[in-house]
Amino acid sequence: MTNQNKIKILIVEDEILIADFILDILQESNFKTIKIANDYNTALSLMESFLPDIILMDINLNSGNTGIELSKLKNKNATVIFITGQYDFASMSEALKTNPDAYLTKPIKKVDLLASINLALHKKQIKTLQFRDGYDTVKLEFDAINYIIADGNYINIHTNSKKYTVRQSLNTIAEQLPDNMFIKTHRSYLVNESKIERITSNSVLVNNIEVPLSRTFGKQLK
Repeated sequence: MTNQNKIKILIVEDEILIADFILDILQESNFKTIKIANDYNTALSLMESFLPDIILMDINLNSGNTGIELSKLKNKNATVIFITGQYDFASMSEALKTNPDAYLTKPIKKVDLLASINLALHKKQIKTLQFRDGYDTVKLEFDAINYIIADGNYINIHTNSKKYTVRQSLNTIAEQLPDNMFIKTHRSYLVNESKIERITSNSVLVNNIEVPLSRTFGKQLK
């Protein structure tokens, strides 16, 4: 079950009545952490400081397609759900090029709004590795992982900014990751293939770090 109290939602909508209507629906549905932006600059600031999980984005913000521009500047882990006029096919066609998770048409209906949010959360969850880090639960998106190293009874999960140490085997963690995205380069190393920058005869370069490549596992990269 998703803890709705912890889901951060940003409503980007210049029509105040519509923004308030969406806010009321979300609050009635037990979403607690919500902020509203009625213009481009406020939205940009909140994406950087509030770091929303979901952004409900009006495409035609302030009478232009600035919602589409904003979606390209969103915080990395945010999911975008576009909101548009019922017959604004041109804007929607342009917005779809940014690969949003869903879109809604005005007038907003409660059932459609909640269905879109729940679908977005479900998609987000299945793209995430969840594990304990001390007393905290970490939800790490697959794409944030560079490589994983086995170290005795533990594994070290490396991202661009942090290393997480988890009491778990490499094989167990591999079962939780998509095998079309993560590959073994060595019996003790699991690598996000999309992060590989260079391949040599005995190593791969990931985020400027050399990761060993054994002859056995090297065959799959050729």
